[in-house]
Amino acid sequence: MENLQTLKTEWDLSHLEEGKSFEEKREEWEDATQRFVQKWKNKKDYLENPAILKEALDDYEKWSELYGPSSDEFSSPSSSDEVYYFWLKTQIDQNNPDLKAKFNKIEELGRELGNSISFFKINLSQISFKKQEEFLDSPELGKYKHFLKRIFQRTKHMLGEKGEEIISLKSSSSYSYWEKMVSGFLSKEEREVLDEDGNLIKAPIEKLLSLIRNKNKKIRDYAAKAFNDILNKYVDVAESEINAILENKKADDKLRGFPRPDSERHLSDDIKTDTVDSLVKTVTKRFYISREFYKLRAKLIKQDKLEYHERSVDYGAIDKNYSYEDSIKLIDKVFRELDSKFSELLNIFVNNGLVDVYTKKGKRSGAFCVHISKSQPTYIMLNHTNKLKDVTTFAHELGHGINNELAKRQHSLYFDTSTATAEVASTFMEDFVLQELMKNADDELKLSLIIAKLDDDISSIIRQIAGYNFEKELHEKFREKGFLSKDEIGKLFLKHMGSYLGDYVELSPGSENWWVYWHHMRLYFYVYSYASGLLISKALQRKVKENPKFIENVKNFLSMGISKSSEEMFRDMGVELNEDFWNSGLDEVESLLKEAENLAKKLGKI
Repeated sequence: MENLQTLKTEWDLSHLEEGKSFEEKREEWEDATQRFVQKWKNKKDYLENPAILKEALDDYEKWSELYGPSSDEFSSPSSSDEVYYFWLKTQIDQNNPDLKAKFNKIEELGRELGNSISFFKINLSQISFKKQEEFLDSPELGKYKHFLKRIFQRTKHMLGEKGEEIISLKSSSSYSYWEKMVSGFLSKEEREVLDEDGNLIKAPIEKLLSLIRNKNKKIRDYAAKAFNDILNKYVDVAESEINAILENKKADDKLRGFPRPDSERHLSDDIKTDTVDSLVKTVTKRFYISREFYKLRAKLIKQDKLEYHERSVDYGAIDKNYSYEDSIKLIDKVFRELDSKFSELLNIFVNNGLVDVYTKKGKRSGAFCVHISKSQPTYIMLNHTNKLKDVTTFAHELGHGINNELAKRQHSLYFDTSTATAEVASTFMEDFVLQELMKNADDELKLSLIIAKLDDDISSIIRQIAGYNFEKELHEKFREKGFLSKDEIGKLFLKHMGSYLGDYVELSPGSENWWVYWHHMRLYFYVYSYASGLLISKALQRKVKENPKFIENVKNFLSMGISKSSEEMFRDMGVELNEDFWNSGLDEVESLLKEAENLAKKLGKI
């Protein structure tokens, strides 16, 4: 590991300001887009001739490397260093109206430029089935085969150039602004609570969520009361927000002819609906695993039942603080043992201002890793509070970052990660870090770490599938009934949370509003990817443990981008995504739960 004195704990956005000014870059962005439009807008020969289409795709790929999201959406906004810069600024200062105004202005230009170039994909989607087959079989177009295949799969859901432009233009008012609103309000809030030492402090929402996990019941109950108070303050606003984005999704699905609320997600993620359905069905059948886990949790902390906010309370001998520097050293050790490339990329992230580390007022809650175009750096945001969870969260986001950087081996039209596979790298890295902590642990510490691991597994697999079930029924109820009240949403939320939590978790007053905070349900069926990602990750971990050289296969997978479908990528590694496969991963979770129960009995804890 390089000298930790070179660490930068705030984003260095100068990477995006290098070279020409934003104004000059903006002109180049507009010029490059217009050149493509002028060259190809009124031409039709590329729709007939593979050689000419190859030339057009080469031009489009060059443009996409600098400005184009690699998503298969037809009306995706174009991007630039300036868009990326101001979006990142708004994430660490959500309450600054000047930043929001600047971002919205430049985002509007990006949407306009994205719309102007969308004709290319739309035209391709409208060619005859016979011509589609010819292009897919053409050796000249081999480089772009999967890109074309994804476009052709969306043919029947296309609205034409004007229709796609309308969908794109309305997205801000009908979805984006609504979706950002509640999280912006929550980020402004602070409440007086007890800190870890029992002192009264003012804490932002991220700190409250950390305190809710505290082993001291008085501290966590105090924080939960404050958190519930914030949610209750904004539940009426969230009610309007959720209904607005439910209506937006209903309208889009009707216009595009999608049969189910989650159909578009599956198509966009390049995964078969049957594959996702088998995942959801398999995990739902095994909710008994999480119910038994929370029964064990309640016994371990000597309570008849856990209150809703206590389901992830810190347990046992995990009292050590993990500074950011400690986290880096631990993760680096793990990465070096797996592959030197992982350590090399870690160094790049932490020493080049690509990680914003600490919590602050106005900063977005949670953690994320973000990239836009191939030519731009990947950035990671944390809210590090020196807890064990923060270590594994950092490893998780680094997994995303490594995935992004390795995917840059692909050309720009394949530089992306499907939602279906996005969580594989993140959970792979996270799990190996936790396993490193277990290596030299005595029984007391080992039990504590297993409980932490089970908590993560159940949250990532079972809770997220319960969330998927909730989200799906939420959309279905809205389409049957229309406007849903906050009480109806709350009851539906508790129904699905109760289904996986079981009898040993009390759905205590205030828990009916926790959907207000749950950002992922605003992302339209994203949450299944946590479950699929972790279960796939477990399979890859098993293979690496059996044969350390298999890490080359993992690196190869991480560098594939979206050059193949999810099923194809894993099939290449000998993995079939079916019910038996999902169950094999769940068997591991259940086995780990049995180990925890036996260890707890051995230690006289239950």
